[in-house]
Amino acid sequence: MTRTKTPAPKTPEDVDDALATLRAGNYVADRSLATAVFLSLRLNRPLFLEGEAGVGKTEIAKVLAETLGRRLIRLQCYEGLDTGTAVYEWNYPRQMIEIRLAEARQGSRETLDQEIFSERFLIRRPLLQALTPDPAGPPVLLIDELDRADEPFEAYLLEVLSDYQITIPELGTIKAPTPPIVIITSNRTREIHDALKRRCFYYWVDYPNAERELEILRLKAPGAAEALTRQVVGFVQRLRKEELFKLPGIAETIDWTKALVELDRVTLDPATINDTLGTLLKYQDDIAKIRGGEASRLLRDVETELAAAPK
Repeated sequence: MTRTKTPAPKTPEDVDDALATLRAGNYVADRSLATAVFLSLRLNRPLFLEGEAGVGKTEIAKVLAETLGRRLIRLQCYEGLDTGTAVYEWNYPRQMIEIRLAEARQGSRETLDQEIFSERFLIRRPLLQALTPDPAGPPVLLIDELDRADEPFEAYLLEVLSDYQITIPELGTIKAPTPPIVIITSNRTREIHDALKRRCFYYWVDYPNAERELEILRLKAPGAAEALTRQVVGFVQRLRKEELFKLPGIAETIDWTKALVELDRVTLDPATINDTLGTLLKYQDDIAKIRGGEASRLLRDVETELAAAPK
């Protein structure tokens, strides 16, 4: 029996299609973000997403990989990241074995050099993997939290993002036949250089407004009661207006709502807020500032607004 191969999903044809693609992955985006995603895909340009932690930047890459049927290759950046971790390295143990075997059979030195620096001894790391052809189509390359990497590594990316190629001294230049879909994220702990930004389309991912956050929670925490969901959104929206060290992102809002569902809560109350603030706020000074009277005040404001809202 011959199996029919399922064709890979097509990239969006227009902005509305991009909105639908993101929505298919349960990502609620506004039209301006969908426009940036569409143009990035259509023009084969990296998409540079900047914003506070927890606002959904990384999720965009995951959703595109899922909805477009592509492989997701993630490079998590950190201080000290080098080419051996990000790009490639040689399999030194296997090379040493090959050298010992060549010595035993008294092989040619020139032939040995060509052999041990061939592709079968090459370990491909995320950036090189992203340039490798894939039957499902070009992969989604997520370069996550680039601001955490050192500036020399950022400079190294210029060749990759300019021509989608990597030069390996022993092998030559490896170029992607078709550019990967590149998503770069930054939490803006430092500024990224203009030279890299010029190679990308840029979009600032902001905190969602109340309407969009409500829609997100209905998708991501469907088990929550409607009254609880509205209270959570109202409370978090007010919390983001406070002077806190780290404002809660949408990821924290989702986590908090799921935690409340696990506690069988159908509405918020001051005691529950105080007991669960650690799922919403990540710094003790912020928790101490909100816990108690401030949490009660914010909840009263939410309840007043919801009571006055049209049914």
